[in-house]
Amino acid sequence: MNETNHSRVTEFVLLGLSNSKELQPFLFLIFSLLYLAILLGNFLIILTVTSDSRLHTPMYFLLANLSFIDICVASFATPKMIADFLVEHKTISFDACLAQIFCVHLFAGSEMVLLVSMAYDRYVAICKPLHYMTIMSRRVCIILVLIPWLVGFIHTTSQLAFTVNLPFCGPNKVDSFFCDLPLVTKLACIDTYVVSLLIVADSGFLSMSSFLLLVVSYTVILTTVRNRSSASMAKARSTLTAHITVVILFFGPCIFIYVWPFSGYSVDKVLAVFYTIFTPILNPVIYTLRNKEVKAAMSKLKSQYLKPGQVSTAVRNVLFWETK
Repeated sequence: MNETNHSRVTEFVLLGLSNSKELQPFLFLIFSLLYLAILLGNFLIILTVTSDSRLHTPMYFLLANLSFIDICVASFATPKMIADFLVEHKTISFDACLAQIFCVHLFAGSEMVLLVSMAYDRYVAICKPLHYMTIMSRRVCIILVLIPWLVGFIHTTSQLAFTVNLPFCGPNKVDSFFCDLPLVTKLACIDTYVVSLLIVADSGFLSMSSFLLLVVSYTVILTTVRNRSSASMAKARSTLTAHITVVILFFGPCIFIYVWPFSGYSVDKVLAVFYTIFTPILNPVIYTLRNKEVKAAMSKLKSQYLKPGQVSTAVRNVLFWETK
């Protein structure tokens, strides 16, 4: 009898961002545009870095990988959320729910560690400039990209181990727009207090350890350049401002959700939207607005593929074939 009850739940109901039917079309339009902007902005950075030989450096290699992870972070749940705005019953299968849990912790964990890799790159560039190209070799750059994915995989596997065997036999409503682990475990038919603590400890350890490593790294960098010329200090601050801003935007919501897990669900929804939508869309803006090399490369890319008269010629050709 218990086995029958435990196998009863085959899907979960996602309550989404709002129950208001009037808001659904508006939210569909807004988040569709935001998701499109995420894809265009991050793909543009990847294309710019790969197409311009002047950007074939460790810093921009890591930046392109950050853009790729941002696309992954935004894509594991956002397309379904957008599609759910058009349907009344927002359901997700049990397997798809586990897949979302796997993806969110894989991508979020990988991005945390990748930000540490980017901090290490800035440390070597600013504190050991004469040895930069020797230390940041191609092999080291590849390792600095592979380690975040390995850590993210270990992290998400450990998180799923807490969940995959939990019995779900009753409530199946997840008060969010995707299957987040703390919300899903609350629906199990057994007392999940210990499991919830282990989940929070796991995510909290990764979040806090990565954040502390970043704080220490940037503190050491600023301390090292303090005794140098004001021009060097200004350049270092300008370089680090973008990195530190991204760190705060990403780690703020993650730490609040997992290290302070007793916040209200409405707050969790806002923070979940922030790190799955707004952080991936802000990263390209932050890095390009303050980076003359990236802006110059984008201008070159624009002039190369959008030459004067090329767009107007394409439009005229389209109009010609439509009227024909």
